[in-house]
Amino acid sequence: MKTFFGSFFGAITGIIIATIIALIVVFAAIGSAFDSDPVIKIKDNSILHLNLNGLIAERANKEQLPNFASLGDQRPVGLDQILSAIRKSTKDERIKGIYLEGSMCGAGMATVEEIREALKTFKASKKFIVSYGEIYTQKGYYLSSVADEIIIHPEGGMEFKGLSAQVMFFKKMLEKLEINVQIFRHGKFKSAVEPFDLEKMSPANREQTMTYIGSLWYTMLKGIEQERKIPLATLDEIATQLKVRKSQDAVTLKLMDKTAYYDEVLELLKKKSGAEKKVQLVTLNRYAKSPLVKEEEEENKSKNKIAIIYAVGSIESGEGDDETIGSDRIAKAIRQAREDSTIKAVVLRVNSPGGSALASDVMWREVVLCKKVKPVVVSMGDVAASGGYYISCAADVIVAQPNTITGSIGVFGLIPNIENMLKNQVGVTVDTVNTNPHADMGTLLRPVNGMEGEMIQQGVEDVYTTFITRVAEGRKMKTADVDSIGQGRVWSGSDAQKIGLVDSLGGLSDAIRIAARLAKVGDDYRLKKLPVMKSPFENFLKDGGAEVQQAYVNRELGTLRNEYQQFMRAKLLLTTKGIHARMPYDVVIF
Repeated sequence: MKTFFGSFFGAITGIIIATIIALIVVFAAIGSAFDSDPVIKIKDNSILHLNLNGLIAERANKEQLPNFASLGDQRPVGLDQILSAIRKSTKDERIKGIYLEGSMCGAGMATVEEIREALKTFKASKKFIVSYGEIYTQKGYYLSSVADEIIIHPEGGMEFKGLSAQVMFFKKMLEKLEINVQIFRHGKFKSAVEPFDLEKMSPANREQTMTYIGSLWYTMLKGIEQERKIPLATLDEIATQLKVRKSQDAVTLKLMDKTAYYDEVLELLKKKSGAEKKVQLVTLNRYAKSPLVKEEEEENKSKNKIAIIYAVGSIESGEGDDETIGSDRIAKAIRQAREDSTIKAVVLRVNSPGGSALASDVMWREVVLCKKVKPVVVSMGDVAASGGYYISCAADVIVAQPNTITGSIGVFGLIPNIENMLKNQVGVTVDTVNTNPHADMGTLLRPVNGMEGEMIQQGVEDVYTTFITRVAEGRKMKTADVDSIGQGRVWSGSDAQKIGLVDSLGGLSDAIRIAARLAKVGDDYRLKKLPVMKSPFENFLKDGGAEVQQAYVNRELGTLRNEYQQFMRAKLLLTTKGIHARMPYDVVIF
């Protein structure tokens, strides 16, 4: 009885605390709705301060809940917000230059490429860019290499060692737990299932991985060569010989311009900007809220619209959210754009490793219908592979960055069998009553038998055939040719262009220009972003505080965050039903 009352009152206490937190969030949201932003004035001789060391999402949510700073979680800034600020500051006479802090940039490689191209355009306007950091990752240095001056802390450090791909394999762990994962797939390169069946990469997986990370490395070196005037072969040798061991080495090798402390950098910025007393740094958020910038956003009253539809995250059936592609939500957005006569073209922004094959087909159909009415252009982000390529293949034009990860045209299914684990590890046995011999097919509590396995494998083969047929129709290729470059193989954007999976290399702005040209609207258009982002308050109520939990995990795991994500992805694959069209693993470049 005492235990009962303890549990009862504990539950009541939890409900009360949760209610209080919810009320605080409600009042904060209501308060922010009525409080207007203070007028922000941008002074002459200002410098736009781009701190890109945190996470970068596809687009910024203008509404914000209170930031749980105690958990050390920095809210992601939006790529759209970054590109907009760089573009507007190029023409803003009050902004004399950019102070870039991106040495520990958390974005994907294609996102970095897009920002880098925008910074190159900014620099072409004869304004300066100064980059400063204490420790430069390879990706952070690649971003910063576009700057006029790259400065590093005297006691800081720089990574320059080449790219590496690591995959966790769970076979031994599953054997110890007596869990048997039954695998069904098509495609020798479709290696998403390998962590459950092997202890190391298969030769095919090793080949494809070496090919695409080699392509990514070449893109990085070529970009650095162009900006720093250091021969590509020299850069590769610097990495091979690990020649950068301290800050001064980077300066001696001309990767950096000099070492300096923060106060010395501020003094440099003051001189470059012509500020009289102290340097005027304007953050990204402040610049976005300044009146002149906001007025510029509102002055375009064109009746012609180009819709940008954001498809971001893993693919699943249902509604999804801003970080997950729900087929219902994205299909509805495409349908809305198709039926709106003021929308003259659609740009589908895809940043996804794939997911449910069925959900992918639902969205593919909407792209096909939309394409019959108006131009559809796909802009690929960091990754648009497997299901992400499935929903892209029907577009009129596909645009990707050289370092986008794409392809992975293949499918698979997984059914874990935990019968022996329950019996031998826990002492639980299972007995079953069926009306028909296969009524319990697909259960985790027994293995799949021969007839059932044949049926599931046939389903995988049918989905793969449908997949390559969709690609062949959309890309105007022969099915056999798609199969030869498919089989689950992953490609970089530059290699994908060579084999016909991608039409041109570029970013979102390039895709928008192509869409405007196909729609024959010239420069007379404005952008409409779909689907409408959910408010942080909606997300908070939906996920039950998952954002706070994730912030806590991020803080506690630190450098082990990538390994944690691999484990969670394996968990997702084992617990998600249906046939998957998904990347073999998530690609993270440091």
